[in-house]
Amino acid sequence: MLKGLPASNGIIEGIAKVFLPGDDAKEFPQDAIMVTTLTDPTMVMAMMKASAIVTDMGGITSHPAILSREMGIPCIVNTKLGTKLIKDGQRIKVDAITGEIYDLD
Repeated sequence: MLKGLPASNGIIEGIAKVFLPGDDAKEFPQDAIMVTTLTDPTMVMAMMKASAIVTDMGGITSHPAILSREMGIPCIVNTKLGTKLIKDGQRIKVDAITGEIYDLD
């Protein structure tokens, strides 16, 4: 479905939540897969609830990459179209070893 740059190794399946800068971190569901353009420090509370992170932009030294490694969760950055192709509630598989994201619906 989509490919990006693996930034924190791991494989997980779960429900996607598109979360954009300015969204309320309190509303982010526990264990959802965060799909966003790029994280920033205001999103850390939501990131701590995430089971994985997928971003449109970024590299291996970007904010989501560093924090996901610190938190021990899978992360794929630089998908370019993640927020366009992945929908809220969509069941996906994040393979942050190969950098591939699969649609499970």
